[in-house]
Amino acid sequence: MAWRLRLAPEKTNIDFFKYAPITFGGSFVAMALSFVLVAVMGLNYGIDFRGGTTIRTDSTMAVDVGVYREALAPLGLGDVSIAEVFDPSFRADQHVAMIRIQSQDEVEAVSPETILKIEEALRAVDPAITFPQVESVGPKVSGELIRTAVLAVIAACVGIGAYIWMRFEWQYGVGAVVALAHDVIVTVGIFALFQLKFDLTIVAALLTILGYSVNDTVVVFDRLRENLVKYKTMPLRDVMNLSVNETLSRTLMTASTVLISLFALLIFGGDVIRGFIFAITFGVFIGTYSSVYVAKNVVLWFGLPRDKPKADKGNRFADIDA
Repeated sequence: MAWRLRLAPEKTNIDFFKYAPITFGGSFVAMALSFVLVAVMGLNYGIDFRGGTTIRTDSTMAVDVGVYREALAPLGLGDVSIAEVFDPSFRADQHVAMIRIQSQDEVEAVSPETILKIEEALRAVDPAITFPQVESVGPKVSGELIRTAVLAVIAACVGIGAYIWMRFEWQYGVGAVVALAHDVIVTVGIFALFQLKFDLTIVAALLTILGYSVNDTVVVFDRLRENLVKYKTMPLRDVMNLSVNETLSRTLMTASTVLISLFALLIFGGDVIRGFIFAITFGVFIGTYSSVYVAKNVVLWFGLPRDKPKADKGNRFADIDA
């Protein structure tokens, strides 16, 4: 027989409800603490949400983000984001970068004097550089971005919950939405606690976390629905434990393979994507946890009808392909 890697024994019998007051209750405590952290400490908003000035550079010399950052460091500009821009329409010797600078002293735009100093500092390291575009993002636009980001996350949670309800039962949908809300809120709480930069890339990471978490939750729910038909007289709590144990190896293997690539990006990916990768890495941990300890606990709390076969008929949406 060929050797296969297993991160968990082929058959496990772990009681995932044994410490429910700590695991399930702790999740709600973590959510409450996250709200407190955001309210008290606030989020360290990036330029996207705080406003600032964007400068587009163009040069025949290759863009070196590190050199640009060192040139601007003595100016004390605060949060500065530098990214190289790639486009197939660019000439072979055309190198473009976008430099975003946070608003200075609550002023909507960086002053002309400061922009002049920025241009002089960059010309000192790249004499061929030009500045074809300078734009400012004011507080009004930043506020709209915050509202849009919140609505995007809420809409994703509601849409996923509706899909789970149609695919299974409404109890499953509620469990999935609570687990997803848990993942997002705790992740945002971590960013507030450590004052990590929170910008639009982190919102993209939160949406990615939702996708990963619900995929793991659906696997558990699907096995639970099968086992409800197979073990009609077994208590619901025991059927849930059995379902999680049967999918445990798959859950650990999926999380491990994803984390291998994320750790590599976290270590070697550079400062530009580190916040994004950190959010997804933490999201994999918290998403796996919520699939095992939060989603199914909510379903157990509401209970499930046991008088009709779920796998054969289910509800009227049960035959929709995933």
